[in-house]
Amino acid sequence: MRVLLTGGAGFIGKHVHHQLVAEGHEVTVLDSFRPDVHAHKPAPGPGLIVGDIRDADCVAEALRGIDTVIHLAAKVGLGVHLDDIDDYVSTNSLGTAVVLKALAHANIRHLVYASSMVVYGEGRYDCDVHGQVAPGPRRTEDLDAGRFEPPCPYCGSPLHPGLVTEDAVLDPRNTYAATKLNGEHLAATWARETDSRVTALRFHNVYGPGMPRNTPYAGVAAIFRSALERGETPRVFEDGSQRRDFVHVGDVAAAVTTAASALPHQPAFTAYNVGSGTVQTIGDLATELAHLYNGPSPIVTGQYRLGDVRHITASSDRLKANLGWKPAYDLTTGLRTC
Repeated sequence: MRVLLTGGAGFIGKHVHHQLVAEGHEVTVLDSFRPDVHAHKPAPGPGLIVGDIRDADCVAEALRGIDTVIHLAAKVGLGVHLDDIDDYVSTNSLGTAVVLKALAHANIRHLVYASSMVVYGEGRYDCDVHGQVAPGPRRTEDLDAGRFEPPCPYCGSPLHPGLVTEDAVLDPRNTYAATKLNGEHLAATWARETDSRVTALRFHNVYGPGMPRNTPYAGVAAIFRSALERGETPRVFEDGSQRRDFVHVGDVAAAVTTAASALPHQPAFTAYNVGSGTVQTIGDLATELAHLYNGPSPIVTGQYRLGDVRHITASSDRLKANLGWKPAYDLTTGLRTC
């Protein structure tokens, strides 16, 4: 394949680039080198275009000779501050729209879109009385009182968290999540109108070598690791029992390239969860990292961020069954590569 990889200089992008090259594909990277992510902006060179996905002329030039696009470029993070809402919408929604318009004009019909598990909002919950239910947004007064688990919206009983499938109702609960879902909708519309193929990959909590450090983009694994490297105690929010799926960036890169190669045989729009398949808690992650770095044991602070969800873990069975992908790393093995 001749691939345009947007956001190819980022954390995930570098690993996807390496995987594509290892598989023998020709790759062109388009990256803006945002100053809030990258310390330096290199000069353009063979295989590297330094430019913004919102620049239509730049994207059109980048698409020359390309037959498949992997669209990773985005502003990431929680998106809980309204001061950032225009930047999220401009970069993620408008940027994706510009890319899709350019694809249509260039008659390119294959796209892998980097989505996120945040499009689900809270994960799956079951009530003993009412079955599967969707809890409402968590209330500040409950969080302040240390009541972190969302109750059944009908009877107030405790809920049992489970695994989300791709057919679940989508309920983004912060700005970043809203823009990633908007990108899915735009891509699905593009696919229908142009008889194209798009696969949206809903990444779970990605970690691994090259995790961003001390930036607004750092995930919880990177935050804990940075604290330990400074000799500080990892600080775990809420009670540490938040359920997540931590997936190694190498497994994510393999999922991306597998999806890209399978595009000609896929429906117009397909979404796949990309996770390790193993449920961990935030506390588990902090403890594992502290042990790995011979650092102090984590402390549970009871603090919270209103934009966080309590539990979100999903089944990746559809990706395994349809494309033959499977993760190669468990959490302990994966953290040793960081």
